[in-house]
Amino acid sequence: MDQLVLIGADLAAIGLLTWTYFRRHRRRDLVVAFLGVNVGVLAVASTLGSASIGAGLGLGLFGVLSIIRLRSTEIDQREVAYYFAALALGILGALPGPALWQSLAFMALLLAAVLLADHPRVMRRHQRQELVLDGAVLDRVALVARLEGLLGARVHHVAVQRVDLVNDTTWVDVRYESVAPTRRRGHAQDARDAQRTTTSSAVS
Repeated sequence: MDQLVLIGADLAAIGLLTWTYFRRHRRRDLVVAFLGVNVGVLAVASTLGSASIGAGLGLGLFGVLSIIRLRSTEIDQREVAYYFAALALGILGALPGPALWQSLAFMALLLAAVLLADHPRVMRRHQRQELVLDGAVLDRVALVARLEGLLGARVHHVAVQRVDLVNDTTWVDVRYESVAPTRRRGHAQDARDAQRTTTSSAVS
């Protein structure tokens, strides 16, 4: 009876997970992947699982499927979290813990952690982009000022990935925080002033 309850809880949890993911990100191919991985792990682990090999089977499935998935088409870190959640839910639904409530509690905790952390209102101003800038920028202060003026945002971290002196381009990975529209104009002006100051100092 407990096994049927866990299977039902897993199917409900993976249904909610994939439905929420699709509403937020609209990738149908990953919905199929999440459902297929979850139900596949649930079926295999339920068929082969037993008290003596349950833990080893769960870890083995987790490791093998992780290697297969991460060696295929590239997905971002947010989708990796959904993928591992789908995998873990399948294992929790197939291999009962010491008590039924414990497995159900872990399912609910895992579901809540992923869905709440990925909520659009959580840290919505903080973003990351990879940009290719026209011009080889070697001065970090000038680079940050240019990015803030371009993005209209406060740059928290910038990593220069490549400076091409032949083609005159700069490749950067930038993490920034969007600012309110009323503050954006003043922030962009500050960035332009900083860039002019840096340019003037270089000329002098």
